[in-house]
Amino acid sequence: MSEDSRLPEDLEDISRRQFLMGAGGALTAVGAAKAAHNTILGYGELGMGTNLKKQDLAAAVSANMRTVYGENIGSARLRVIDDGVELRADDERYVLDFESATRGDAEDLDSRYGLGGRLTELFVDTRDFEAGNYTFGFSQPSAFFERVTGAETRPDMVAAVRRRRDRTVDPDIVETFTGTDPAETQALVEGLMAGFREHGHYDVPRYIAGSIEDNVIFGAADLRAAFEDPVDFESLLEADSTGLFCWELVYRSMEGFQAIAPWNQTIPLAAGYVRDTRHKHAFTALLTAIREDGELRLPMTFVDYTYSTLYHDLNITGLRGEGIKAYDADHRADAVYW
Repeated sequence: MSEDSRLPEDLEDISRRQFLMGAGGALTAVGAAKAAHNTILGYGELGMGTNLKKQDLAAAVSANMRTVYGENIGSARLRVIDDGVELRADDERYVLDFESATRGDAEDLDSRYGLGGRLTELFVDTRDFEAGNYTFGFSQPSAFFERVTGAETRPDMVAAVRRRRDRTVDPDIVETFTGTDPAETQALVEGLMAGFREHGHYDVPRYIAGSIEDNVIFGAADLRAAFEDPVDFESLLEADSTGLFCWELVYRSMEGFQAIAPWNQTIPLAAGYVRDTRHKHAFTALLTAIREDGELRLPMTFVDYTYSTLYHDLNITGLRGEGIKAYDADHRADAVYW
């Protein structure tokens, strides 16, 4: 931290409770109108902004979506490359080019090396994806899982959407944190919600500090730093209750949903980071891949662990609901990162 951005010594020494009490006057000065502008407006009201229900959501979701894949199946190695799918086995290299290779070519190699259909599925799915021959389908979590349960899921396509961001945490840690087997993806949605409520809380003091930093002193000091704690799964389990911000909840949820390989999940899922720049907010996108009537479909839903945690903190779930559903007019997506 630079000399100019250090907290004043008297601020470093006071407690969080004292800080909150002293912050009240400053926040009042900022004014309710500013708070409403930052947190409420911009979902379509008064012609400003838009929301998940009204925006071109497919464009936002797909803008940063790329297929990256490299997996071992027995002694064979499969990769998605720029123009096709590569197979390396027995010191041989084969490339199934998206322009010239056929499904039959993929099936022949699949059978020769005993790949159980995975090479064929990966080839036809990524070929359709790269050609833009797919459709999204957006819904709330319950409708999402209802639609895809029993469908012809495509876990290797899901792995390609995940790219290299999956399998970065110990699945046992996720199970301990959530009380849920991470293979049971529908149950994991609520398992993560329960884990965040039990082992964390929404960091209101840090939010207030940030509001003062951004709107009162205009970045003259880093007030948020005094309230930051380690928020990896291990630290959350060790601490009594840790303050979390929206993006930290998204990162942990992405790690949880992608803790194990998609072909070992009941519903294979890729998780995305949804950024709402207008409201300085982030929440989680969930995607699977299925074949329906021979076509590649990418059903999606959205969950928000900030509100599900905050509503529990404030004891208002009876009034506001659990707060986890995010496919509504109160969320927007300026960008989605996979």
